[in-house]
Amino acid sequence: MDTQSKKVVDVVYTDGEIIIHANAPPAQAIFIQAGRVATVGSNAEVLLAAAGKSVPTISLDGAVVMPGLVDTHPHLLHFAAFAGSLLDITNAKDHADILKVIREDAKKKPRGRWIMLSPVGELHWFHRRSYKDLEEGCLPDRYTLDIASSDHPVVIAALAPKCPNIVAFNSMALAILGIGRDTPDRVDDVYIEKDNNGYPTGILRGQVSGYYNYDPFFAGLLRKMPSMIQPELVPHSLMRAMNNYSAMGITTIYEGHAMEFNQIEAYQAFQAKGLLSLRVKACPELTPGSLPTDPVLTTAQVQSNLEKAAAMRQEHDDWLRIDGVTTCPYGPVDMGCMLWKQGYLSPTGELTTGRRGVSEEHLELAFDFCARRGLRLNLCSVSPDEHDDHLAMTQKVMDKYNLNRTGWILQHGMLIRPDHLTKLAALGFDMTVSAAFTYGNGDRFRERVGPECLEHLNPFRLLLDAEGLNVAASMDWGPTNPFEQMQLAVTHEMYPSRRTNAGPQQVVTRAEALDMWTRQGARVLGWEGIGELSPGSHADLAIVDRNPITCDLAALPGARVLRTLVGGRVVYDDGTLPSVL
Repeated sequence: MDTQSKKVVDVVYTDGEIIIHANAPPAQAIFIQAGRVATVGSNAEVLLAAAGKSVPTISLDGAVVMPGLVDTHPHLLHFAAFAGSLLDITNAKDHADILKVIREDAKKKPRGRWIMLSPVGELHWFHRRSYKDLEEGCLPDRYTLDIASSDHPVVIAALAPKCPNIVAFNSMALAILGIGRDTPDRVDDVYIEKDNNGYPTGILRGQVSGYYNYDPFFAGLLRKMPSMIQPELVPHSLMRAMNNYSAMGITTIYEGHAMEFNQIEAYQAFQAKGLLSLRVKACPELTPGSLPTDPVLTTAQVQSNLEKAAAMRQEHDDWLRIDGVTTCPYGPVDMGCMLWKQGYLSPTGELTTGRRGVSEEHLELAFDFCARRGLRLNLCSVSPDEHDDHLAMTQKVMDKYNLNRTGWILQHGMLIRPDHLTKLAALGFDMTVSAAFTYGNGDRFRERVGPECLEHLNPFRLLLDAEGLNVAASMDWGPTNPFEQMQLAVTHEMYPSRRTNAGPQQVVTRAEALDMWTRQGARVLGWEGIGELSPGSHADLAIVDRNPITCDLAALPGARVLRTLVGGRVVYDDGTLPSVL
């Protein structure tokens, strides 16, 4: 049975804590009817409201019902597509584990077909576990990989936008890529490890990531390899990823970054078949730019993308909404892409001011088109210099078309000054942010830009205090645990140093962190009826084993979701609670 046709069951939950929204006093019971919240209050009030309706009653036995979470920057489809196309060695303990996976895949593939493996450990900006945690303390070189298969080219990928990074190839892969004894030890910003006889070991370091990597040499290598996303595997991977999100209590996502038109079409196909198990709002990218092999578009192609984005708007469907266009003019500090006009250290130690991924001409075209046509523009903007430029361009088109407010979104906003907040609110911007940028990139900002910038890193306190500015939370590149993200919104911890920049501009309360994951997310998406559990709201909720506002802060990341509902449909159930059927 498809997800959206699953039975919507009327039910009463009693004897628990019901978080209507983060700032409301908790209730005791909730009545769900026809996919919406009918009544919320004390046990007696709710049971009275449901009396005579033959509604099953389930005791929560102290469990907590909270609004379904809204992740405003998940990259759900992207991570799913990579995970589905690469053989999974994330949990490998040693080289033997890796070779076993290669051998098993080699039996299924014709000779000469690529065998592509995930990195070891986590895929994010940080690596709490990585190849260094293998028993051998390193990735297998080509000699070891050849033991598993010398008839198939093999690669162990490095996905995270982090530099320096590492990949591993076997001998056949090196031959296909043209890497041999005569290849220099360094080509552009890729370092080729060699043995004592001068032969490549198969280990390449430096700018070898699969995202936001504009190294010419490594981009050339990628063009000789199959894409790390196999389209035919996307539907199964997307289904599995949605199930994983349901298990985290996430009921709505905003795919608003790096989404190409064919990826949005994948969501449309799921919607047409009734397969969506969470609500999705999506937004296509102006120009592709996150992958090293992305093409450079002409002005005519950019104009065509803007027209296509405007034509595909769909703002009233209960499961899938499409609105706006996103542009990412620069990129992460890790790869030396962030704009910082006074200069900062590149991944290889030279001074850089960043790298533009979208031309000024194409950016101005997008600003003008969106202001003129009323299309929502999403700006991926990281540094104060980027914000200055984007705010000036916004004011220019607002004056040109006599607009009072934009309704646009600023995504990321990692380093931001107090004066930007007043301007953003005045211009009608909303924001999506992530505690991941402190946790995974705080140390990198300190090393590359300087410790003084940390004062302006993720100033959640100032953002929430800025009148008229809606600020929603997200996981982006992780940690992929929304409850850990809420904890990090309070602690502002960095990894791996365990430093914190938790100052008066940063720290928010637990209730405010939850609000950023619920009501604020709904406001930024402009999606009424989600983000809270007041009467009339959609029955989008998560039942969890602890209250994220009042439980011990250290215990917050361990919150366990018992059941998740979207529109009254059960989309995840761990078996703890009695069935609603």
